[in-house]
Amino acid sequence: MPSVSAHVALTLAQHIDAVFGVMGNGNAYFLDAIETQTDAVFTAVRHEQGAVVAADAHFRTSGRIAAGTSTYGAGFTNTLTALAEAVQARVPLVLVVGDEPTSGPRPWDVDQIALASAVGARTYTVGRADAAATTVIAIEHALTYRVPVVLAIPYDVAALEAGEVPEAPSPRIPAPLAPRGEFADAMLDEIATALAGAERPFLLAGRGAWLSGASTALGELAAATGALTASSALGRGVFPDTRYDLGVTGGFGADGAMELVRSADVAVVFGAGLNQFTMRFGDLFAPGTRVFQIDIAAAATHAHVGGFVRADARLAAEELVARIGDAGSAHSWRESVDVAAARTYDRGDDLAPDGRLDPRSAARRIAELLPEDRVVVSDGGHFIGWANMYWPVAAPDRMMMVGTAFQSIGLGWPSVVGAALARRESTVVLTSGDGGGLMAIADLESAVRAAGGRGMAVVWNDAAYGAEVNLYGLKGLAEGPMRIPEVDFAAFGAAVGAEGVVVRTLSDLDRLANWVEEDPSSRPFLLLDLRVSGDVIAPYQQEIIRVNS
Repeated sequence: MPSVSAHVALTLAQHIDAVFGVMGNGNAYFLDAIETQTDAVFTAVRHEQGAVVAADAHFRTSGRIAAGTSTYGAGFTNTLTALAEAVQARVPLVLVVGDEPTSGPRPWDVDQIALASAVGARTYTVGRADAAATTVIAIEHALTYRVPVVLAIPYDVAALEAGEVPEAPSPRIPAPLAPRGEFADAMLDEIATALAGAERPFLLAGRGAWLSGASTALGELAAATGALTASSALGRGVFPDTRYDLGVTGGFGADGAMELVRSADVAVVFGAGLNQFTMRFGDLFAPGTRVFQIDIAAAATHAHVGGFVRADARLAAEELVARIGDAGSAHSWRESVDVAAARTYDRGDDLAPDGRLDPRSAARRIAELLPEDRVVVSDGGHFIGWANMYWPVAAPDRMMMVGTAFQSIGLGWPSVVGAALARRESTVVLTSGDGGGLMAIADLESAVRAAGGRGMAVVWNDAAYGAEVNLYGLKGLAEGPMRIPEVDFAAFGAAVGAEGVVVRTLSDLDRLANWVEEDPSSRPFLLLDLRVSGDVIAPYQQEIIRVNS
């Protein structure tokens, strides 16, 4: 007869086809059922943190919810940083874990429900009679609120017989939030009137707009109003017409593009949280810009917003297109500016003054060589500016930064695992620093195994925790704790089956050019160990330095 763990596995597999994790005492029966009784694909990672990260990246890449799994106790506590990141980033996933027995905690048990709650994740605990139903409820919660949930299997019920698996209902997901009420209706009228009469209209969209499927409607709205467009870092590529798109706002934005944004007289923001980085610490818009926001948040998320509509980005954009109709702006602001020139970044030098590689020129050269069908996953650290500035992507699900919502580093390598399983035909490109790369080095092996010749990594190796050097070293604090002895990541890669290449000059990147032309089924995972200068500070870091000085 099926066990409680089998009830969880069989029900979960009706809605989730990818499971990532590390096997242990607490999840052994669950993983046995996943492997032997379902069609779900289990992919092993080498650190429990990676189980959550891979499930997170899988959703961001594909839009399909995935699961992570770990044992109880130390296995579960190892997931907490990644779990906190998924909560902050509003990423739905299910973390299946073992837990203390129903008879009470053992000497090595901890209060896992409290720990999960502390980082914002709710726990559902299964019993002998309700395992299937509880599993559905957990999935439903994750999808409804766009958050991770923990599904706990107490140790003493995991292997108990539970009878035939009942037919579980499908999770019920609320319909998109339509603008409702007189206030929302009047505010949409006001926004439509403002856009139609604007001389310099501007539309900004974030990841929320992408998740709502708003791209087509936003493209129609931009065309109807003659607006320039841009996105948050997590919304890159959400606007379909790149001719009038200024790229990313905030510290990743080009100076010329940000000057154009600041000159806008009306700005409408769709599905973007307007955090301090997107808003350039309050300097994105000029004081006279009329700023409207449309979001599913309960209220406006920045003090500069003068009008707010709580609604799904797609539904609101469609409403605005209908309201504006043929009454769009008679002005042709976007036709009068050179958008391509405005979004151009500094090309950099071949080498920085200290003789090490200039990260700007390296990023630009890599962008020229990367395959077009690519998914970029990013760890956290000073280096995040280079990929976001120089590597264009086709859509928001082609560029993700797992870790930045919680300001974490060390989540990069397992991101490759989730993205590679979500997009089996694309090349997955990791961008990581040496600090974060070392922190998660156990899952370098997982990345190489999962992605194979469809995977590559760029490690920006400046022998330092670069962000800390820039923020605190420049203030005169002791730099010893901020420095890392230079590590040979190419050798690390070779040890687990990758091809490692130390890159000291732009010509060393010729190997990438050849690798791209090779058959992915036979080529190795490629790891580029870029020995870059820490003296070249990314513009977004310069912005942070200015604010903190």
